[in-house]
Amino acid sequence: MARRPLPRILSTGSAQIARSRELARTAADSATDVLHPLITITRGLRRLASAGRRKWADTPKDKRGPLLFLVASVVLVVALAPYGPLLAVITLMAAAAWQGRDRAQPEPDGPDESQTQRLQSLYEALVPYFSTAEDPAPLYAHGGEWDKAFPAYDFDGTGRITHLLIHYPAYFTDGEAEARTRIEQLLHAKSGRDREYHFSWDEEANQLTVTVLAPLPTDIAAQRFVTSPGETVLGFTDPTQVQRTLPLTHGEEQRDVPPVVWRTGIRSTEPHLLVMGQPGSGTSTLLRSIALQALQYGDLVIVEGGGTGEYACLTGRDGVLAVECGLAGALASLEWAATETERRLIAVNRARQAGNPPPDDTKRPLWILLDRPSALAHVAAADGRQDPQSLLQVPLGHGRAANVTVVVADQFDSAETLSDAVRQHTRARVVLGPATADQLEAVLGAPPHTTPVAQVPPGRGYARLGTGPVHRLQVPSTPDPYDEATSEADRQAVLALLPPRTTPADGEHVPEAVPAAGEPTQGVQTEAVRPEAVQTEAVAAEAP
Repeated sequence: MARRPLPRILSTGSAQIARSRELARTAADSATDVLHPLITITRGLRRLASAGRRKWADTPKDKRGPLLFLVASVVLVVALAPYGPLLAVITLMAAAAWQGRDRAQPEPDGPDESQTQRLQSLYEALVPYFSTAEDPAPLYAHGGEWDKAFPAYDFDGTGRITHLLIHYPAYFTDGEAEARTRIEQLLHAKSGRDREYHFSWDEEANQLTVTVLAPLPTDIAAQRFVTSPGETVLGFTDPTQVQRTLPLTHGEEQRDVPPVVWRTGIRSTEPHLLVMGQPGSGTSTLLRSIALQALQYGDLVIVEGGGTGEYACLTGRDGVLAVECGLAGALASLEWAATETERRLIAVNRARQAGNPPPDDTKRPLWILLDRPSALAHVAAADGRQDPQSLLQVPLGHGRAANVTVVVADQFDSAETLSDAVRQHTRARVVLGPATADQLEAVLGAPPHTTPVAQVPPGRGYARLGTGPVHRLQVPSTPDPYDEATSEADRQAVLALLPPRTTPADGEHVPEAVPAAGEPTQGVQTEAVRPEAVQTEAVAAEAP
């Protein structure tokens, strides 16, 4: 049956209503401009009448008679004088116009006394760094004028600097990192250490722009992000750093937040990720968030060296091949991952040589997540066994061509135990928690353009993808749903993202396992899908 078009009155009604509203708004604005003098005089007459009533109420009763006689005499004289009524009306209208004018206080042109003192002290502090004895006309000098050095500035409600533009002489060595670091540390100390500042150096114009950054949102819960296959949201950053936003749901509200998107796959230049941080900084939270996003399109092998059961919620889920906490299981899973990577490489190479597309069993992404492999390295060294990181050589070196992605998370105190393969092939880097400038530069490869603070919320840090800029990062809240300290809203948000349980071979569905209150969930080791079985099937598939 053909679909009939809507009547014209219905299809064009909304446009006509919007046009009518716009015309009405324009007419109201024009009428307000034309009637503005009348409105001002009416307001002034009302204010004069109110002042007269207050004067009459404040006058004692024994003096109201003489006051009435005085007013009547003035009215009689004005009425009898030539042009008296006309002059009286003109005088009344002028007084009403004066009383009815807008009395908004004009904004001050410059800073107040406290703000001036703050700018002057900051100017004096910069004199030793931006002046030399050979300069005939120094821009910075003790007792000099700060308004030439600071052409633009903004303050918040408490009188603290939120934005500052600084001019400095051309002979300042702004190309040296140490010289710029000294200036940034000084401005950080003089403007307040409990805030984060962004420093933008313009070497061509000899200008430094200092901006106070707003705190990143920490109330973003785990959810399905609007991304394409191969894109993983690491967290969220400042709106000035990226040119993309994601629609997010926060309760019943929706808002757009700029993300830090990590792209993986055969076209990626940063196929593997390294996450470093302090204990409790949120590295496991980031790995859980990555795992929930990766399960939409790929398979997972998780190795947890800490043995705290942070990934027990993923045990036995569809797409989760293994969740290993022990050394033996970790070695078996990583050995299978290396063999699977080699198998994929061989299959893809044969297909390309034959002029065929890659086989279907090589297209599904495989993710290898290692949380604290340094703990397993210590156990392996004590037991005289192989370091699990040595099995990552093939997935790290050839994972991009085989659609295999490796994510490694560890702590700063164990950074020396990371293998050379992990250091060389993880071009995407994330640092979470409090860290010094040297630690940030050692992991990210470049210092951030912001000042790190000592106290940061969990999941707060910095991210750098390859040779790109360093972004501030806030990881979405993805706690362990089996942890008693997790709020009910966060627990339900994570449980809603988990895939269903893997159906056994006999067809019986495994019920959802939710631990009771006080039941331990530590040291979980899955037997849902054994990597040895998958490896046997892969070898059998390649047999002639």
